[in-house]
This record gives sequence, structure tokens and C-alpha cells, in this order.
Amino acid sequence: MRSWARMALCALALGVGGCATDQEAAITPATVDASGLPVVAPMQDGDQVAGVPAGFIAFCLRTPDQCAEPKDGLKTIALTPLTWELLQHVNQTENEDIRQVDDEAHYGRADYWTVVTDGYGDCEDIALTKRKDLIDAGIPIGALRIAVVRTPELARHAVLTVSTDHGDFVLDSRSGDVKGWSEVPYIWIERQDANQAWAWDDLSHDSSPVMLALAQQQ
Repeated sequence: MRSWARMALCALALGVGGCATDQEAAITPATVDASGLPVVAPMQDGDQVAGVPAGFIAFCLRTPDQCAEPKDGLKTIALTPLTWELLQHVNQTENEDIRQVDDEAHYGRADYWTVVTDGYGDCEDIALTKRKDLIDAGIPIGALRIAVVRTPELARHAVLTVSTDHGDFVLDSRSGDVKGWSEVPYIWIERQDANQAWAWDDLSHDSSPVMLALAQQQ
């Protein structure tokens, strides 16, 4: 088992600060089922990575209840009209209620992950707040995972992903709409493991050839 100290050092070496703010266009639209709910292919997690974000490790040490191992073993949820409405409501509400500010200005440090309590936060904080909202609403913790991505401009960004029987969807501080993971123009890097809340999985193979080509041109 890798030590958390080593993971933190790897995270610092990779660079953990900053969030993207510009809105981007979608790449591939989702299809819809007979009830009008969106359908996308599920994301495919790769091997666990050593570069777990240091801010996430510190967050889990401060708030272990938010990083508990899934007790029910559920890794996906059934996407129903009510669940879809809940996801949309949480995404829109927190995007509207939280004023985006970077950690340096807010906390006087480069990277600090936390659930928002004062109305201010960056992309990681907003994603964690949405995650807590959904956990409190009864969504299984194993289906709610923070992911780290890069935009076409290679800016670092964090989002919340929700795994459903209709695929994986993204609650994003850059958009008022919940979208399928393949609809957002991101280069996927890593996200929380579904089975071990403190572990993260590689997602680089989930990035589309279009996005990887754009990244190589930067």
C-alpha cells in the first residue's frame, strides 16, 4: 500500500492549484431514453494512481465522514426523473449560491479543499459541497466522485461525477446544466476510486482523441 505522505509529495510535484472558469462548448451530445432521460456510456476507470491531490488528503483528514468507505457497496444509482431533477437542482443551486474565489485570496494558501460554509469557494470546494448535498439527500457515497480534469487550454479544474445506470454525469461549476462526461470538453486525468474513498484512479484513457489533439497543439 502506498503511503499518504508519498501521495502528497507526488500531488505537489504534479501541481494542485487553480480552477478553470471559462465556459466551453459540448463535444458529443447524450442520447435520450423513452422517458427523455439522457444516456451516455459509463466512464472506464484505470489503475490507481500515486498522485492523489494533497488538498483532498488534507480534506479527508479534517472531515473523515466525507471520505468514509461505502457501507452499502453501491457504486451507481438508478437515474429517474426525480433523481435527475435532484442533480440539476443541486448543481444549479450551488453554482448560484457560491461566489467563486481562489484559495490564495480566500484562505491565504495555494490549495485548500473544503465544503463551503461562507458562500465562497473554488472549483474543488463547489464540487465537495455538491457531493455533501447529494450524500445528505441519500445518494450513495460510492456513486459520487470528485474528478480532476484539464480544459482545452490545459487549465486545471475539478468537477463532481455521478455514476448512474444511464452512464456518468458531471456537476460542474462552469455550467448550470448537468451533462454527460463525454459532453464536456475536458481532458480527464483522475478521480476518486469507487471502492476506496481515499484512493484515486487514472482516467487519461477516457479523454477523447479530439481533446488530446487539442492539448498537444497548446
